[in-house]
Parts: sequence; structure tokens; C-alpha cells
Amino acid sequence: MSLFRLDASILPATSASRSLADLVEAEWTASHPDSIVTRRDLAADPVPATVWADAVTSKFVAEDQRSAQQNEARALATTVADELIDADALLFAVPLYNYGVSQHFKTWFDLAYTDPRIDPEGTALNGKPATLVTVLGGNYAPGTPKEGWDHSTGWLRRVLEDVWGLDLRVVQRPFTLVGVNPAMDAFTDVANELKDEAEKSARVYGQELAATRGTKVA
Repeated sequence: MSLFRLDASILPATSASRSLADLVEAEWTASHPDSIVTRRDLAADPVPATVWADAVTSKFVAEDQRSAQQNEARALATTVADELIDADALLFAVPLYNYGVSQHFKTWFDLAYTDPRIDPEGTALNGKPATLVTVLGGNYAPGTPKEGWDHSTGWLRRVLEDVWGLDLRVVQRPFTLVGVNPAMDAFTDVANELKDEAEKSARVYGQELAATRGTKVA
């Protein structure tokens, strides 16, 4: 059994998304102590913003006429796709940044999506079990003053669940800036409750992830 884990937080030492993902991974490891865990840290090793364009444009150039940058981009796309395809289960830890998708994750996804095995015609990830951990500095739930300002979670679900066909579970923790931003101190009790709920979900989903055998489509 093998697990692929991706982290996108730019603040690893204080990352709420990483802490929740650690709980998911701990449940996986408890069930599969000898399993391989492949990690990709997009903060420590970000995918260059230019790589996606090089990978895309290489498809319109004869193989013997591709630039070194295009060949490197295609090789990296194959590598990141291999990491997803070869794993039995997937774990993504992706925070909300500035009301939108983490640029590190978006760049990584765009590159991976150029691989024909997981592009619009590919099926290599269909049915593979996965857990998405996402955290929000504020709270954008229905009825809140900034309802609808979370433009990340919906997109993440769309590309992971609908585009790649993953068997996805989502752990979300709002209000992570409570205790950091004094202006949000009034929400301390609610934030603590939401934190506890997210941690419980992370453990449950980690157990469910560990109980699956994974799906690898040839």
C-alpha cells in the first residue's frame, strides 16, 4: 500500500492544513505501518509558473524540434502524474489564500493535467480514494457576512472529484485566523468548536482512507 501526500501551505511551521493532514496520515500509517508515503511539498519545491506553458506548447511541436525547456516540462509532468497514478490513496492539504486557490496548487494541477493519462480523455485516477484537507482564515459559510467568498473549495472539489474522478472526502476548518488576528477574538468559542469538528473528521476520514485498497486503472 502507498500514500501520496501533497502540501501547499507556505507556512509549514504553523500550518493548520498540515496539522489536519498529519491526523489523516497518522490513521493511514497506523493501519499500514510499512507503507510508502510519497510527499510533494509545493512550498519547499514549487512548480515553476512557466512549466505549464512549456508542457502545453510541446504538444504542437515535433519531438525532435522541442526546446530543452519543453522536454523538461514534459518530464516533470510525467513525474507528477506518476506520483498520483502509482499511489493507492491520495491526501491533499490546500489552504485558501486571498479568497482563491493556492497558486502553488493551481500550477501543479495545470502541469499534471497535461499528462494524457489524467487529461480530459484519461481515466487513470477514476475511483481512487482521496482526502482533501482545506482551511480558511475566516468563515464563508451560508449566512455569514462573506458568504460565497471562498473561491477555492468548490474549484478543488470540481477538479479532484469531477474532473479526475477521485473518491473524495473533504475536511474543512474555517476560522484559522482566530487567535492570530485580534479583530476575530469574538469568534474564539466557535473557532474552537470548528477546530474540534475538523480534527474528528480528519481522523475518521483517515481511517476510511486506510480501509480502502485503492483503485488503479490501467
